[in-house]
Amino acid sequence: MNLSTLRVGPTPITSTAATHRSGALGFSGTYNCRLLQVHQRKRTSSYSSFVVCSAKPVAPPSAAVVDSKESELSRIESLSQVSGVLGCQWGDEGKGKLVDILAKHFDIVARCQGGANAGHTIYNSEGKKFALHLVPSGILNEETLCVIGNGVVVHLPGLFKEIDGLESNGVSCQGRILVSDRAHLLFDFHQEVDGLREAELAKSFIGTTKRGIGPCYSSKVIRNGIRVSDLRHMDTFPQKLDLLLSDAASRFKGFSYGPDMLKEEVERYKKFAERLEPFITDTVHFMNDAISHKKKILVEGGQATMLDIDFGTYPFVTSSSPSAGGICTGLGIAPRVVGDLIGVVKAYTTRVGSGPFPTEILGKGGDLLRFAGQEFGTTTGRPRRCGWLDIVALRFCCQINGFASLNLTKLDVLSDLSEIELGVSYRQPDGTPVESFPSDLRLLDQIKVEYEVLPGWQTDISSIRKYSELPKAAREYVERIEELVGVPIHYIGVGPGRDALIYK
Repeated sequence: MNLSTLRVGPTPITSTAATHRSGALGFSGTYNCRLLQVHQRKRTSSYSSFVVCSAKPVAPPSAAVVDSKESELSRIESLSQVSGVLGCQWGDEGKGKLVDILAKHFDIVARCQGGANAGHTIYNSEGKKFALHLVPSGILNEETLCVIGNGVVVHLPGLFKEIDGLESNGVSCQGRILVSDRAHLLFDFHQEVDGLREAELAKSFIGTTKRGIGPCYSSKVIRNGIRVSDLRHMDTFPQKLDLLLSDAASRFKGFSYGPDMLKEEVERYKKFAERLEPFITDTVHFMNDAISHKKKILVEGGQATMLDIDFGTYPFVTSSSPSAGGICTGLGIAPRVVGDLIGVVKAYTTRVGSGPFPTEILGKGGDLLRFAGQEFGTTTGRPRRCGWLDIVALRFCCQINGFASLNLTKLDVLSDLSEIELGVSYRQPDGTPVESFPSDLRLLDQIKVEYEVLPGWQTDISSIRKYSELPKAAREYVERIEELVGVPIHYIGVGPGRDALIYK
């Protein structure tokens, strides 16, 4: 692929070439029993010892491998007790992979916001692919406990389908997933309403995943939502569900609701309630007690800062806060306990759905980058819009979140390019500089991006595991991003597999 002639501007772009742990929750146990499971887990380094059953002597790891592993351990073990992994763009940056890699060094991995609209693709040690939506990405590490916090909206049919899929592929979920009793339930009708709402907006539609996220958060905010704890009171559950469904029917003419639908849903959720009961936990108490007992916690964000309800390109955003503030409100932990936050950013930029995208590459050039990076949504399969790395947006995200470091993903996707562009600054149509990422959508539509062109390396880097072995041009690209943003890049992704990560 050769994108070296591409320039982003108000006109379409063309390209000259197209080459291219296993405790059980079944005891319906108390909170103390659940925390005891975490207390009993033993932390061992996978590099500290080797057990070999073989008639032949096995050579020890080479010095280079040992150095690499020691560097990796040092980098990860220096992370604070409560750390987080958050997206720096419009989502799909590859957060799940980093969470999966870091999880074995943490006792708990917690989701704090969003719902099944967050699609995290990870691979196990055998290279098998898993697409997760509600279950935290730490689930593949058998000693990690996974928490779905109060800020998450939970679609129970989807959650159980996900759990069943993991179990059928040999991933034990028993005793390893806790669901907040304060989390709100997302029903199938929320998904139907999501589609009706998008159709109603016509040409100004948001471009949601139609997973019901917005309508569920709307129910939460107008205070007629149903929480997980309500499943423990089936005497009042039907009345609450009737109120919720009646409200939707009065709002949308295309939504059909009657007594039979209510009866069917109530019977359905009686069964869900029975199955979910062992998972339900006061996660606010659990998380804070875990913190007081010095357990290590990794928070996994869904979506990303540019989709934040306050800081993103409103209204083309999600319905929660996927930036740093969402950690505290979505898990019920204090700001003072939150330590190192790692921002995940692609070596280029992608976006799904509608909304402004200043560095977007239109036409054939965007198609080439899309197929090179396999940029299709994990949740919906929709093709992602593609463009050059937007430094202005990235710097804005770093300021909001206070990232300690960055994970630059998919650097390998750019390997075929002879030149690579960075969107380093914005100007208004009259040439006036724009100091930060603006909230004004009209201005964003008119903005002129100034680009810096860097040389490509045109060498396959997917097998490289040491930063010093990257081509000079690749290192210069990484270091220029660090210089422009002011945050160090500590992790560099060069492929989808667990091992395709460089520690810098």
